[in-house]
Amino acid sequence: MDKNPPIDKKATGVHALTRCAPVAFWLVVWQVASMLDSSGILLCGPLDALLALCRLSSTQTFWGSIWFSTLRIVAGVLLGYVIAGVLAAVSWHMSTVRILLQPALLAIKSTPVACIVVILLIWIGAANVSIITVLLLVVPAIYFALCAGLDNMDAGQRDLFEIFGARGRRRFFALIWPAVLPYLQAASSTVLGMSWKAGIAAELIGVPAGSLGERIYQAKLLLETPDLFAWTFCVICLSWLFEHGAMALLRGTWPRAAKLALRAPRDLMESGGEAPSGHNASLRAQGLLIGYGAEPLREPLGFSLGPSSCLCLQAPSGTGKTTLLRTMARLQKPLGGALENAARGCSMMFQDACLVEDLDAIDNILLFARPGFTRKDARDLACELLPKDALSRPVRELSGGQRRRVELARAFAAPGELVLLDEPFGGLDAQAHSCALAFVKRHGTRRIVVFATHDANDAQALTAQVLEL
Repeated sequence: MDKNPPIDKKATGVHALTRCAPVAFWLVVWQVASMLDSSGILLCGPLDALLALCRLSSTQTFWGSIWFSTLRIVAGVLLGYVIAGVLAAVSWHMSTVRILLQPALLAIKSTPVACIVVILLIWIGAANVSIITVLLLVVPAIYFALCAGLDNMDAGQRDLFEIFGARGRRRFFALIWPAVLPYLQAASSTVLGMSWKAGIAAELIGVPAGSLGERIYQAKLLLETPDLFAWTFCVICLSWLFEHGAMALLRGTWPRAAKLALRAPRDLMESGGEAPSGHNASLRAQGLLIGYGAEPLREPLGFSLGPSSCLCLQAPSGTGKTTLLRTMARLQKPLGGALENAARGCSMMFQDACLVEDLDAIDNILLFARPGFTRKDARDLACELLPKDALSRPVRELSGGQRRRVELARAFAAPGELVLLDEPFGGLDAQAHSCALAFVKRHGTRRIVVFATHDANDAQALTAQVLEL
């Protein structure tokens, strides 16, 4: 049976007609309007413009002008993106720099292009005025877009990468890039087209020799209207090609960027380093006060856990289980007392699902796995919890219970000696629940496992100490 549906030629033809008809309509309007000007100076017809374009394209000067302007405008855009990226990164880490940059970039953003060009002509001359003009157009728009993306980064994803100790390329490509990409795309859809408008406007004012702006200016001086329209058509085509090509490249970076993150080696200085030994792992609390703000949620807590220990947190919802786990993970500070964590590295399964949605189960596990953990190891680990047909699909397509099991496998593939599980068995059917309990018991050796649950039978199944909050 042919899986490919038959092509509806009639529908395809109608679609093509609806796209071409408006273009044909405006060409007719253009031709009729040009016929009202018998001199052909104010407005030439589309055929005259096409003939002029054919004549110009056969000359070496035509292609030299295109190369001259394209090189400078593209260079200005690339430099602008690089500078904006560096400034946004510095501003994200240093609020003082952000405060200092704000008025300057707002002033540049609000200044008319013509004023910028005139000032630049005084400073640097005409030859490279389009580069700096485009750069000054790009930097503020991309800078503010990147800052917005960084400011609105998902807090759960940020906590995930912090706990698992992902750094460098893995952090950039799998956390930061997908966070800023939507904002970057939105800004780029405007900036890329505007860069050509600004660059050609700068050339029209400065008239650098050999540029498209110079050719347009000369056509205007000599009243060569067909040439003027031909050069303008070239600029429109170049702008359209550049904008759509660059936007296609941006869209294609994700989820490919995540694959680069997977190839980045895990730094042994990151959380957990190599596979857990568990020999010296310990977690002790004495008089521990937890909560948000200045008000403790519970009475002081105390416990002592050594290698291969398992602690079950039991309490009604909203009484501090998640807060205690976040305190153990160092995501928030205790309000008082002492918490001594001698475990090397930590991994955590959050109460709300926290996965890289566009990656499959195997890649989500590998992203934070310990050094030497291969794709085969990840597949074998995942197969203990998931059906094989769920392994190669993006996790956004999986059911809630399957997503929880991906997170559970990821927590034990990571090298941390302390494993924190926030309601790991919630939403699982009886069979999956039993399988998950056996998985935790099997892989919890040489680690300290702390989990929160509402089911007292879970503690018995894992022979865990119980701490009632």
